[in-house]
Amino acid sequence: MSLRVERLDGLKGFDYSGKDADDFRQLFQNVLGSGLHGLCYSAYDEGQKPGAILTKAQIRRRMGIIAPYIKWVRSFSCVEGNELVAEVAREMGIKTLVGAWLGDDKDLNEQEIEGLIRQAKAGYVDIAAVGNEVMYRGDLTEGELLEYIARVREALPGDIPVGYVDAYYEFSARPQITAACDVILANCYPYWEGCHIDYSLMHAKQMYYQALHAGQGKKVIITETGWPSQGTALNDAEPAHHNALRYFLNIQQWARQDNIEVFYFSSFDESWKVGAEGDVGAYWGLWDKHEQLKF
Repeated sequence: MSLRVERLDGLKGFDYSGKDADDFRQLFQNVLGSGLHGLCYSAYDEGQKPGAILTKAQIRRRMGIIAPYIKWVRSFSCVEGNELVAEVAREMGIKTLVGAWLGDDKDLNEQEIEGLIRQAKAGYVDIAAVGNEVMYRGDLTEGELLEYIARVREALPGDIPVGYVDAYYEFSARPQITAACDVILANCYPYWEGCHIDYSLMHAKQMYYQALHAGQGKKVIITETGWPSQGTALNDAEPAHHNALRYFLNIQQWARQDNIEVFYFSSFDESWKVGAEGDVGAYWGLWDKHEQLKF
């Protein structure tokens, strides 16, 4: 008998009182088994990091693990083998949100943009993302980013939506960028704002609706959200196995209940991210670095 799921409470999510570890595992299996909208694809094997050349074999192996549970996959780059992610996904019948990673290296940006255009013309792209958190990092000016967005839109077939990924609040702060997007691609992380797990669902909803308001009628997709399963706390946000599981369950049930499209972050743990994000960086996956389910 499966564990019955109650309707979400608007503030804290489900009431999990009285449920034990076996109940949680069963609920996770129910939610995962019934299918997710999408996952952010973690491409790098243990010991790899950006700069390593990905092989089609490793991409296909990892894609095969998550394929039974998703309709969409999100990739982050169009170079160094990352361009194969969308091709493999298409082979498996999975839709793709394909990203060109932009930064302060203009030559590399050119490779990324050209790669995105090539993949789209080859039929591997369902949604094109021109950059990820470029404004947040300060790598480009608004004008430079707008030029890249316009260039991709001009080159792509007209039925492929073009957008830009950033923290939800950037779409309120930068109306020109918002206006340039066909779809609003918003990253929503209560954890990174130090939110206690009890209020994380409510905060995620606030983030989504702020981006929706900024978009003035445009579709909003949550392109990243998640919770680390271990590491150092950030203010009231505590990385923990039970908190990561609780956040996943709450977000997935809200997404289904309110028909929100979510790419959960992430598919697999990746050790290399410790350098970029501190110790929590390595523990965002639903699967661990050995490709075993964590919950």
